[in-house]
Amino acid sequence: QARLVESGGGLVQAGGSLTLSCTASSTFGSDVLGWFRQAPGKEREFVAAITWKALTYYKEAVKDRFTISRDNAKRTVYLAMNNLKPEDTAVYYCHRAGGVATMKGGLGSWGQGTQVTVSS
Repeated sequence: QARLVESGGGLVQAGGSLTLSCTASSTFGSDVLGWFRQAPGKEREFVAAITWKALTYYKEAVKDRFTISRDNAKRTVYLAMNNLKPEDTAVYYCHRAGGVATMKGGLGSWGQGTQVTVSS
């Protein structure tokens, strides 16, 4: 099974920006790539996804602040996060699935997660 390795998390003040990266050990092919997050005491939730045709999907609360992109040649998916808020604090997980439905359902492969902390 292909590995997914996230990076780019950290501590940032409210209003700041971070860009997460996720690199796979194998080529993406036509897989859908995405990001989920899990805050303490809460369930893991869908954040964003991008298809191989570059169609994008976002959680409503982030769609005007976050941008997902992919570089197939580098086997890397990115999540650029702007105007971060304390409620964005969570562990962010990279996710890879065969389709949009399996992506949003969290039924594919996972990375190990990277912590994002937004201070107020």
